[in-house]
Amino acid sequence: MKIAGAKKVHYDSGPNMTPLVDVVMVILIFMMLVGQFVGAEHYLVSNLPISQSGAGGAKLPPGFIPDEPLDIRVDSPTPDKFVAVAGKIRTGDAAALTRALRTMRQQLNAAGKADEKIQVKIGPGKNVKYRFLVAVYEAALNAGFKKVAFATSH
Repeated sequence: MKIAGAKKVHYDSGPNMTPLVDVVMVILIFMMLVGQFVGAEHYLVSNLPISQSGAGGAKLPPGFIPDEPLDIRVDSPTPDKFVAVAGKIRTGDAAALTRALRTMRQQLNAAGKADEKIQVKIGPGKNVKYRFLVAVYEAALNAGFKKVAFATSH
């Protein structure tokens, strides 16, 4: 038994969707690639203090007191050890770094600098592992500093 409707040509199948799908896929891939590059810049917020000169040439309001900078340099002489240097502080132990930074914060407070006006910048050296930066970051937070930022390198 043959089915007669199987051999008939159906002309009411609708428009060809293949070119539309191709164009949509090209646009989708383009948006995914562009979105990846823009997303990285959108979430990197800098806490660096405002300077009086620079590319923007921002004018400072009268009576503006800039933040007190405190730079911490982090190096890794061996793959399993780090050394943090901040002024006269030089240590490779997170607990000792916390105690020394707390003492430094108290000295700055005694000199008239409020906690909101002290900014800590952590600058990693070459080949410093992320876990060492986290340890230094936590030491700065445990010492009571409110503004802690990362520099690109030293």
